[in-house]
Amino acid sequence: MGRFNAKLKCNYYPLEPQEAGRIHQLLSFPALPFAALDPCIGDGSAFAAITAGAEAWRFGIELDAYRAEQAAPELTQIVQGNCLETHCPVESFGLIYANPPYDWSIAEDQRERLETAFLNHIFRWLVPGGVLLLVIPAERAADCATILGSHFKSIRIWKLGEPQSLQYRQVLIAAVRRTRRERDQLRDREITDARRRFLSLRWDYTSLPILDDCIGTSYAIQSTGQPVLTFRGLPLDQLEDQLGNSPAYRQAARILAPEPTVIGGRPLTPLHQGHVALLATGGMLNGIFGAGEELHIAAWKSKKVSTETTEEEEDGTTVIRERERFVHELSVAFADGTTATLE
Repeated sequence: MGRFNAKLKCNYYPLEPQEAGRIHQLLSFPALPFAALDPCIGDGSAFAAITAGAEAWRFGIELDAYRAEQAAPELTQIVQGNCLETHCPVESFGLIYANPPYDWSIAEDQRERLETAFLNHIFRWLVPGGVLLLVIPAERAADCATILGSHFKSIRIWKLGEPQSLQYRQVLIAAVRRTRRERDQLRDREITDARRRFLSLRWDYTSLPILDDCIGTSYAIQSTGQPVLTFRGLPLDQLEDQLGNSPAYRQAARILAPEPTVIGGRPLTPLHQGHVALLATGGMLNGIFGAGEELHIAAWKSKKVSTETTEEEEDGTTVIRERERFVHELSVAFADGTTATLE
């Protein structure tokens, strides 16, 4: 259910505020300004806590328009769109904090984890010596093993201990990007050992240290210049606003989104219970009713339920009988935000 709810929110898995405060304690900020990025910034609260007190240019990318609007006031630049359609000069940021979507990306001929796709897209934006803070489920570290093992050093891994973090088995991977010279000097065995470490996280998750308020590790952030993000995707919000002006959409809307039938007038004879039930489950009694504190929206539907009965035969055997029936269900939402479901 958690994954389904997150998909409804554009795969939004916000970091717990307590965890953001603990991540902040891992960092040592320079006196000069630096550029920091959150490519899945959400409402910006986690990123603000992680970079609190830093002299930084803060950049964010967020797919959801409402959350992008929430995050914008605290940022140097906000891009409302898909991170994978956003571009930036390489080696621009001193710090990247990423809590990417936990799902699959379906391309034309292959499937790829979004955690891997995001990391592969953004890690080059870090300057050599830049710090990566990656929050992902422990099982997904194996998908990122090649990039992390080849391009990063000083890697530390912690288990996040807040209830929601435990639900998704989230881990924090902190690492520093290698220089080109350091990559050239890497031995195959070192890369293999690093990959094996990430591959084993799904089994070693319970033995990982928990990120707490007393971590002695410190990652020093380097000062950088001020970059600019460029979004090359489609402006989805603007396109949606213009849909109503499209002749093709107006023709398709008659089939895809027909106007509800409006029933008016007074019945010739009083309705009995069967009539009311048919009208209700047919959606003809839905609408807004009441006034003041009693103002509410009502929506009816019919659904199938199953009931089981247990009977014992003369020979001692037990027979379980299942009976299916339809019931009417009324969902009510009041103006003060309270809801109720009646059967």
